[in-house]
Amino acid sequence: MSTYVYGIARGEVTDLGDRLLGIGDPPLPVRALNEGDLAAIVSDCPPELKPRRRDLLAHQHVLAEVSDSHPVLPMRFGSVSSSDEDVRGVLAEHADRYHDQLNRLTDRVEYNIKAVHDENAVLHHVLAEEPELRAMAEANRAAGGGTYEERVRFGELVAGAVRAREVRDAKLVEEALAPAAEEVRPGPESGGWFLSLSLLLGKDAADPLLTAAADLEKTHPWLKLRVNGPLPPYSFVES
Repeated sequence: MSTYVYGIARGEVTDLGDRLLGIGDPPLPVRALNEGDLAAIVSDCPPELKPRRRDLLAHQHVLAEVSDSHPVLPMRFGSVSSSDEDVRGVLAEHADRYHDQLNRLTDRVEYNIKAVHDENAVLHHVLAEEPELRAMAEANRAAGGGTYEERVRFGELVAGAVRAREVRDAKLVEEALAPAAEEVRPGPESGGWFLSLSLLLGKDAADPLLTAAADLEKTHPWLKLRVNGPLPPYSFVES
């Protein structure tokens, strides 16, 4: 059976035993593979590994439990090796690199910000910014909606203006939030958002970021920001 890797900890990790369960149905016992002064936190890997909500939460729970007593370099969900021996070999081969990353990420957390537009509010804003679009909308309304071609043309122009607004607002959000973080990287891609941004912070340093996000929504009512965190700093681990 292949080996599922949750993260890499500094120092010897002992006595996980049956007290810590990870992914799988039923949940699989978690163990530590100690190699020098590093330890890989692992379990067996289920035959069919899928990003089910229960397994995603189990992955995060294992990292949270181990990080209470050891600095941990988190691996993203789905990190699998062919065997325990291969994991030990990687720990030995890349020990210096893992220590460098642990030094950089100890006591750090990740916040992910996703930005989306409130559809009605951004359309109102775009029309307020674009006199020609506003004039077209008024002309179509006065003509009972306008011809099919006029409606299609208007829709294309509005969609283009909204996309341009997304580009400007993505830059606006990043410039407003980046000063509150130590590092900023593109976040995991997902549908429905025009921006996904991951920010690295000290574990007790989130207040400036949360305040900046709230201020952005207040001053730009067409912007909606989803803040997710604190999380293990997945986006800042070098592969």
